[in-house]
Amino acid sequence: MISGRANLPLAEEISAFAQIPLCDVDVFKFSNDESFVKINDNVRGADVFIIQPTCRPVNDNLMELLIMIDALRRASAERINCVIPYYAYARSDKKDQPRVPITAKLTADLLSTAGADRVVTVDLHAEQIQGFFNIPVDHLYAIPGFARHFAAMDLENPVVVSPDSGGANRARALAKRLDCGLAIGDKRRIGNIDKSILLNIIGDVQGKTAILYDDIIDTGGSLIRIAGVLVSHGVKKVYAACTHGVLSGSAVKDLEASPIEQLFISNTIPLSPQAAACKKITQLSIAEMLAKAITNIHKEESLSVLFE
Repeated sequence: MISGRANLPLAEEISAFAQIPLCDVDVFKFSNDESFVKINDNVRGADVFIIQPTCRPVNDNLMELLIMIDALRRASAERINCVIPYYAYARSDKKDQPRVPITAKLTADLLSTAGADRVVTVDLHAEQIQGFFNIPVDHLYAIPGFARHFAAMDLENPVVVSPDSGGANRARALAKRLDCGLAIGDKRRIGNIDKSILLNIIGDVQGKTAILYDDIIDTGGSLIRIAGVLVSHGVKKVYAACTHGVLSGSAVKDLEASPIEQLFISNTIPLSPQAAACKKITQLSIAEMLAKAITNIHKEESLSVLFE
């Protein structure tokens, strides 16, 4: 098992659960800003797992991952498995404007060309991204962990809310596990002005405890706006859960001033110092799930147990 610099604490936690030591790897940048990787342990004929989310700095971490793959391939590793908990550029998955790239597909091509044999990832923004690869992709979900956490909280009259129709299936899966209702946010832009958005709630939320569920919280603007709309619709409390806590810009500051009681995120992305100090943010670990996935993949066993 090998880790880059993107999320070393997660890699160490996975290593402890899987009882597989991390290889000794030198990863650094030269003074000219070029990245360098050296694998210090023998990997000839090994089934290697690289743990490297492509979070901020996105391009540095992605390039670091590609270089590690190339180094392992040239060191005669038998199989190279890329564990990418957060897959960057996932929202660039289609041409929705003229003359724009599909960067999620480009990233998939780069990984395959570098020599990856398998990709393991968590909560892709669009499940169809699996089809961008010509190698096996194991797509895992953080929903079981969130469901266990919210069930233990014993919330009064909960309802799961998807911020938009695109995440309805994701929210429905969580609602099914919690055996509660589902509501969906209706977002409509008026004209071409980003701030002019009409928000409505489809579903019964009055007097309930809302759980806003999404895959990514970036700037947090949409999530915070819909939390305000929920309060205006008579919701008693608003909680939020997102797999990937990008938390860019003023997201943490805006969250603190919002009606959201608590934001639960997984540790696919390491928290910034500002986010770590925020009392409204709670991080839940997916290390045990990834450790089980790595163990089962190595043993050529099914991953179905991870979806239960």
